[in-house]
Amino acid sequence: MVIAIDGPAGAGKSTVARELAAELGFTYLDSGAMYRCVALTCLEWGADPAASGEATSTAESIEIGFDGEDVLIDGVPVTDEIRTPEVTEAASQVAVHPGVRSAMVAEQRRLIAAGPYVTEGRDIGTVVAPDSPLKVFLTASPEARAERRAAQTGEAVADVLAAQEERDRRDSERELGALVAADDAVTIDSTDLTSDQVVAEIAALARERGLA
Repeated sequence: MVIAIDGPAGAGKSTVARELAAELGFTYLDSGAMYRCVALTCLEWGADPAASGEATSTAESIEIGFDGEDVLIDGVPVTDEIRTPEVTEAASQVAVHPGVRSAMVAEQRRLIAAGPYVTEGRDIGTVVAPDSPLKVFLTASPEARAERRAAQTGEAVADVLAAQEERDRRDSERELGALVAADDAVTIDSTDLTSDQVVAEIAALARERGLA
């Protein structure tokens, strides 16, 4: 079972999902970390992360798991290894391949079938887990989202806002996993809310539905 949190970049999905999982005693399924696992394995195996066939074959050959804060590949913790700059760059390359995305969707479905998870992404409620008993579409004003990201990265807000607008356009128009709220999702605008307030609102919904 999974509580699915979708929404655009900068809406606070990762922070809210991680804190919500802790609040409810669920496991946080970090979808972004899964693509990093594929990237790390490509680099270790000598596969080209930019080559669709090689990246897809790699993605289909590993089993990814989560144990508390640890991320695992075939049972081996790789939590620190997947956060290097080299893996970050390779992850952006593997994530564009349809075959890799299909393999990761299959992995995510395997995981959420086995236990209670909270996960986030841009297509969790529409593609990965359309049967989720609680889907949240977390959004915020473009300005608020840009300010939050700029505070994290140290970039100028105007630069972040421009890049964010382009990313939103690509996410909304892409053929696979386009950014869109599921028909039965609860929309929460976090513009004027703290992450604690958003977590409390979603936790209340989960308890009302008998999920926690």
